[in-house]
Amino acid sequence: MPRTSPAVALDALLSGNERFVAGAPSHPNQDAARRAELAPGQEPFAVILGCSDSRLAAEIIFDQGLGDLFVVRTAGHVLGAEVLGSVEYATAVLGCRLVVVLGHDSCGAVAAAREAVANGLPSTGFVRDVVERVTPSVLAARAAGLTSDSDIVDEHIRHTVHLLLDRSRTLSDQVDTGDVAVVGMAYRLAEGSACVLVSRGNTGTPVPAAGGHQAP
Repeated sequence: MPRTSPAVALDALLSGNERFVAGAPSHPNQDAARRAELAPGQEPFAVILGCSDSRLAAEIIFDQGLGDLFVVRTAGHVLGAEVLGSVEYATAVLGCRLVVVLGHDSCGAVAAAREAVANGLPSTGFVRDVVERVTPSVLAARAAGLTSDSDIVDEHIRHTVHLLLDRSRTLSDQVDTGDVAVVGMAYRLAEGSACVLVSRGNTGTPVPAAGGHQAP
């Protein structure tokens, strides 16, 4: 689905997730012909910035195939310079029209940051870098009176969307011109559903109020 609109790209992801939840995935673009087609180059229609959690495989969750998604994964979907560069590459060079920040409930990075804020005990090693990047979201959730794990995760997803647009002038300009949209989505592990929490740009998708959850 190269060079499509952000709205059509989002609809393709939500439709794929519906198939996944229903237990009727179509497993598109996964055969030998597709491999041969992609050998000269790629034209993914969306970039997924997701958590590294082993339960959050984007191509499976959204029922997509080879060459459809450009996937960047870090623990807690935290942002660093290399992550921002990867997202900018996906939109500016590869032509992705949609950027999705994909978080999930029972996120270990969020839980570690919440524990650090509550007890003042920093993590050790480079895990501390991850926790420190998630901590502002935990503090913002606390200031807003959000206490449940899922609400704090949702706040972190919204915060990451805001941070992407705040730090990347390239991405912000693409959203302003309508070439790209950025959405934050929450995945529920038990249900298998992914819902839109926040949207920046022209996606044509309604977004629930903060703390709400909208099924696909």
